[in-house]
Amino acid sequence: MAIRKAVLPVAGLGTRFLPATKAMPKEMLTVVDRPLIQHVVDEAREAGIEHFIFVTGRNKSVIEDHFDRQFELETTLTEKRRYGDLQVLASELPEPGQMSFTRQQSPLGLGHAVWCAREIIGREPFALLLPDVLVQAKRGCLAQMIDAYKQLGDKANLVAVEEVPRERVSMYGIVGVGKQNGTAFKITSMIEKPRIEDAPSNLSITGRYILQPEVLDLLGTQTRGAGGEIQLTDAMLRLAQTQPFFGLKFEGKTFDCGSKIGFLAANIAYALARDDIAPALREEIGRLLGECRRFEVATAVAASSDRNFKSRRALESYIYACAP
Repeated sequence: MAIRKAVLPVAGLGTRFLPATKAMPKEMLTVVDRPLIQHVVDEAREAGIEHFIFVTGRNKSVIEDHFDRQFELETTLTEKRRYGDLQVLASELPEPGQMSFTRQQSPLGLGHAVWCAREIIGREPFALLLPDVLVQAKRGCLAQMIDAYKQLGDKANLVAVEEVPRERVSMYGIVGVGKQNGTAFKITSMIEKPRIEDAPSNLSITGRYILQPEVLDLLGTQTRGAGGEIQLTDAMLRLAQTQPFFGLKFEGKTFDCGSKIGFLAANIAYALARDDIAPALREEIGRLLGECRRFEVATAVAASSDRNFKSRRALESYIYACAP
């Protein structure tokens, strides 16, 4: 059966980005000039997804507004003859009925968020995309997954995986690698944050899944796991007892935009991929790196001098005066 529906859980509070996310959803933080959630929707749309299911929470209505028409803005752009901007807005507007929104009323984890979408998903396989994760690739990660999924048998489940340094496997969900099946491989085990010596591989589960609807039944009876939450991984482990799971090592680079460093790296990487921005950005990055290098050299000079600096300001003044 074709993958027509995608679930996007967007109910999280985004506390790691406070105070920016106090009044604005973290999914609306921009990577260059597009919100995080728009990048993920673009990936799903490229893969042929027809119905987007957002699992939201309180204070998330701006996400719904983002995917709606803004008549005042359109009127202003028309009056100013900014037809290029109007065309961009029109091209990204979903068709009527393509998007559904449902609430996760309690913060009970990813598994619970997926379960909240059960009535909209129905009894068909679906994609799950975590908006915190951006994948920069020539062909979108989900499109690659659907290509691989078509080669698998009925009732197959598929997760995207990527290599991580061996010393960091304890930070991720890690899969065991079995027999190759087309571009995918059979998953023999799934272990959440294993010790290095217990990890079956260094392939971690990324934020992209294709799951069968039976996982919803299991989530409905799933007991709370780590952190007192209903964990999707626990339900997947139960489902793996009756249905096969496969992994796909996709082509592309991921950015964990749930972390500040990952978010900043994504902004730089996506900007460097833009012809209209990259040249000026490279020049600016070079200038900043040059200033940092000069400051490091001057700091070393100051540290090796026999002068006694009585205040931080005096030290900084000396450093900048000595900087080459």
